Amino acid sequence: MTTIEQLSALTQILAQRNLHTLFQPIISLSERRILGYEALTRGPSNSPLHSPVPLFAVARQNARLSELEVASRQSACRRFSELQLPGMLFLNISPETLLEPEHQPGRTLQLLQTYGIAPAQVVIELTEQAPIEDFSLLHTALHHYRSMGFSIALDDLGAGYSSLRLWSELRPDYVKIDRHFIDGIHLDAVKREFVGSILKMAGASRAQVIAEGIELPEELAVLADMGVDLLQGYLFSRPLDQPSSDIHALLPKLDTSAAQLTEEACDLSALLNRQVAVNDSALIAQVLEVFRAQANLNSLAVLNEQQQPIGIVHRNSLASALLKPFATDLFARKPISRLMSDDFLVVEQNQSLQQVSRLLTSRARQRIEEDFIITQDGLYLGLGRVIDVLKLITELKIQQARHANPLTLLPGNVPIQQCLTRLLQQAREAMICYVDIDNFKPFNDIYGYGKGDEVLLCLAQCLSARIDPSCDFVGHIGGDDFLLVLGSEDWRKRLNCLQEDFQGQCRRFYRPEHLQAGGFSSHNRQGQQQDFPLLSLSLGVVHLRPEACAHLDASQLAEMASQAKHHAKAVPGYSLHILDTQTVLDQSPSSVARAS
Repeated sequence: MTTIEQLSALTQILAQRNLHTLFQPIISLSERRILGYEALTRGPSNSPLHSPVPLFAVARQNARLSELEVASRQSACRRFSELQLPGMLFLNISPETLLEPEHQPGRTLQLLQTYGIAPAQVVIELTEQAPIEDFSLLHTALHHYRSMGFSIALDDLGAGYSSLRLWSELRPDYVKIDRHFIDGIHLDAVKREFVGSILKMAGASRAQVIAEGIELPEELAVLADMGVDLLQGYLFSRPLDQPSSDIHALLPKLDTSAAQLTEEACDLSALLNRQVAVNDSALIAQVLEVFRAQANLNSLAVLNEQQQPIGIVHRNSLASALLKPFATDLFARKPISRLMSDDFLVVEQNQSLQQVSRLLTSRARQRIEEDFIITQDGLYLGLGRVIDVLKLITELKIQQARHANPLTLLPGNVPIQQCLTRLLQQAREAMICYVDIDNFKPFNDIYGYGKGDEVLLCLAQCLSARIDPSCDFVGHIGGDDFLLVLGSEDWRKRLNCLQEDFQGQCRRFYRPEHLQAGGFSSHNRQGQQQDFPLLSLSLGVVHLRPEACAHLDASQLAEMASQAKHHAKAVPGYSLHILDTQTVLDQSPSSVARAS
């Protein structure tokens, strides 16, 4: 398609207002609701400018970007109003259009008034495709939007020309992390560190983080575990002409992650208070009687006909509302839906304590004395207390610190045994990997224990980078012995990458002459001088099959991993030896029992 043809197609689209708006929901995990929808523009389906990438690129190249964006906003506002979608409307705007001398402030507000949309419902989402030269002018333009009640979001954080500076100077209400940092985050420690840093910065600047581009349950599990509350991506819904407004139709996908292996992964059964709830048509006078009858009752969940939570009533809030003159008489015969709060936290019973704790801390409005709602498959189960979660998390942290390896701070032998026990109880297929460093003792003898500790820390970091924290486990047995539990099918590839990572990272620890020679000379265990190759890994792997779990205990499983490691150590250099639990049991069931 020639440049002239592209311009002709764009001109025709703009003249005929032949634009199509799709909407993609943004979900709040903690509140189990749809925060809002991002409006996404498409050209005509039969046009080479159907996709937004060429459509906006051609408009930018031909100085018609502002015209296209105004037409896109008009289409988005009209459809949002027609569909009567709940929540916020996220509108994409390029900063460069706000800086144009001919930019006319007030056009967006006029559009909203035309279609009956309040400015407080609209988020101006800045999409940076070109360098910004005048930050002060942009700040002035956005201050104008804020003064009218709009919120501001920064899109594609980490991908723009100056996104961090934009964040620092504009202080947006929402920050959307670029999909690059979400894609495969469960297998990439660097991406997890990046997102973790963004969460800390967001806490300091009081911005809310939105993770976009989520496609895999594993990605979702890690993000939820890290405390990311606002979510967007194909996993929940593709951009649609008529998107779902039923949050419960989207939420089942939130809880598909594999069972975790840490102590913090236990479900919320111990915190569950099976308190009676009320339906949304219950009269306020009836709810008052429930509170009067139970002096220790702090909150009541409000349910719809499907037994799904839609609100919560706190004793103190209800009492405050009814303290006004004549309030009791005015409200007594009204349904509780009139005074309930729709700002509440809902968690699934099978979510981990760590996930729930991070969700609680991500909610600035959650008070320690308040309750949260616990559900199972979206249906009401009961209530939990915030303070009980915090107490239990504190106890677990103290226990973990007590049993952690003092050097690497990875879980030590007690948590490792607990992990293996939990793995057998879950009857999960997994690969248990015993990791040992080859030639570590002679390396220590030459370079000293301080450098040896640096190597151990290096291996701990390499191991942590290769696990999926939502379903894998890494522990430090002691010395140069570590244990990995991997649940994914690509375990062999990940172990090969581990070896490459470790050997590459260790190059900084050697003297130049040892690097050049590919090894070093030291005394062996018999006191004789011997040449040793550079550090490598021996991996003993036990393939745990679900059908073998009932016949093993944690000690037997650990012994099998140790045996596999000894077989691997017998091979010089990097080696991997695999034992299959079912094969071992079939050959000699009694030998496993004797091993314990």
